[in-house]
Amino acid sequence: MKSLIDKLGKTFDIKDIVYQRPNLAFVTVSKEHVLNLITNLLDYEGFSHFVLLSCVDWIEDNAFQLTYFLNNPTLKIDIAVRCFIDRNNPTMTSAHHLWKQIATYQRELKEMYGIDFPGSPGVDENFVLEGWDNIPPMRREFDTKKYAEETFFPRPRNKTNDPKEYMKSKMYPND
Repeated sequence: MKSLIDKLGKTFDIKDIVYQRPNLAFVTVSKEHVLNLITNLLDYEGFSHFVLLSCVDWIEDNAFQLTYFLNNPTLKIDIAVRCFIDRNNPTMTSAHHLWKQIATYQRELKEMYGIDFPGSPGVDENFVLEGWDNIPPMRREFDTKKYAEETFFPRPRNKTNDPKEYMKSKMYPND
């Protein structure tokens, strides 16, 4: 893995490397280099399997972290390519032309975080939240408790039992 990362470092401006385990490494590059790096990994390094695309909201840093997880099935190694994008202008170049399933992840990230992937198929269509008119619910400033209190009617809570006492009453009802 280290030799692959060293080789990639000669071509791409890798800012950070974390070796999670012998067969998994995380590399961080600028937003502008992500597509070139993952294309290189697909075309020249055997990373033919796209695993997933994830997002972390670093509200304190005013950034979203996107992570593209790729797998090389021949070498049985994984690499995660990370980049940071601005929360105020959350736009990222689409990678759906490399693996079709990326479009689904991009569509979800658009709905849940408000990150736009221009040109990605269906990115502007509802994914899960039909008719949603609030801020994207996975953003850290979204107040889930407040939303639930304003949206749903209060219900009486179910009666709870102490497990020890409940089992005692069931097993020894005459005691």
